[in-house]
Amino acid sequence: MIHGSCHCGIVTWSFNRLPESATACNCTVCRRYGALWAYEYANQGVQVAGPTKLYIRDESLAFHFCGQCGCVAYWRAIQPDAEGGHRIAVNLRLTEPEPIAHIPIRHFDGFDRFLDLPQDGRCVSDYWF
Repeated sequence: MIHGSCHCGIVTWSFNRLPESATACNCTVCRRYGALWAYEYANQGVQVAGPTKLYIRDESLAFHFCGQCGCVAYWRAIQPDAEGGHRIAVNLRLTEPEPIAHIPIRHFDGFDRFLDLPQDGRCVSDYWF
């Protein structure tokens, strides 16, 4: 299990396992946030706590951030997917780097093509120099 929190500690998350990968997305929101995302379903492996402010994008995703220190903690799908669950992604940059340093980075083109790009061998530690 890994845990993350915003800088002031008001907003927290826990992920019940070590993620298999971290996703770097280049969409117009994610490239501005600089987040590394780990995906799961809300209340099925990820728990979030603390009051957040929201930024809703395209009526599909709600980005949750701390109203005190401003850190982006996670996003949550507004509508359930085909299986009836709400996807959620936590920002791995809010946890300590050591437990996740070896996790490979997946690149997602959310700007042009909305598809996964080939992996290039980098891992989280390559992003945290």
